[in-house]
Amino acid sequence: MAKRRNPEKRMKLSGHLREFRKRLFRSAFAIILGGVAGWFLFEQVFAALQKPILDLAKVEGLNAQVNFGSVVSAFDLHLQIAFFIGLFISSPVWLYQIWAFISPALKKREKRYTIAFILVSSPIFLSGAYFGWWLFPTFVRSLLSFTPEGSANVINAAEYVLFTVRVLLVFGIAFVLPIILVFLNALGTISGKTILKGWRPALLIIAIIGALATPVSDPMSMFLLMIPLIILYFIAAGIAIANDKRRALRRRTEVDEPSIADDYIADEYL
Repeated sequence: MAKRRNPEKRMKLSGHLREFRKRLFRSAFAIILGGVAGWFLFEQVFAALQKPILDLAKVEGLNAQVNFGSVVSAFDLHLQIAFFIGLFISSPVWLYQIWAFISPALKKREKRYTIAFILVSSPIFLSGAYFGWWLFPTFVRSLLSFTPEGSANVINAAEYVLFTVRVLLVFGIAFVLPIILVFLNALGTISGKTILKGWRPALLIIAIIGALATPVSDPMSMFLLMIPLIILYFIAAGIAIANDKRRALRRRTEVDEPSIADDYIADEYL
């Protein structure tokens, strides 16, 4: 009787809220477990974050060091880094929970594209973050070079870590943007020709992203970010155009097949 009243199996608002709460609880639990692991990884991660400053101070003789400004700041920083590590470690879990919550509203084709997007965007995001980490010593060197001679650069630890995380996030998100274009094309929202024709405003946006993502006045760092983004943009346009051609060929095949069958039936009757 319930199936007859609700043949499309639509969930009520209360059911959506219960489902959202369940997915949220699982995501939070996974992040907490990852944060526990991150608590024990603090020393290694903080040593890696501090290394560019220590190396620069040793090689170029700069008076620069990471400083904890209060009694509780070291503990606060420990919690922050543990949370960021937990967020990273648990990302497959909470990404899946997000997808599981929205998937009932998607069609079969959209589900397939969404899974592909999650699988592809995760390594691309990590590649962008790693690229930002590779450039990070250059950023630190450029920024600390403005310190006047005879002065000390005492760096607040919490601000330094947040600065590092912000740079890595911007680089990771910047690398994912072309993948979003391919995903939108797969859903039929934008065509490959439209993506290719928009290369001029795209280059402007990429230049703005490069300027915002590189917190230094060194133009070479900005160009180092722009080059892979430009390459990824045109790869995304090529994939979208190939996808459009494949869809157009499938449509023509679907249109032609009934006409062939009709001709066969007509010949049989004649």
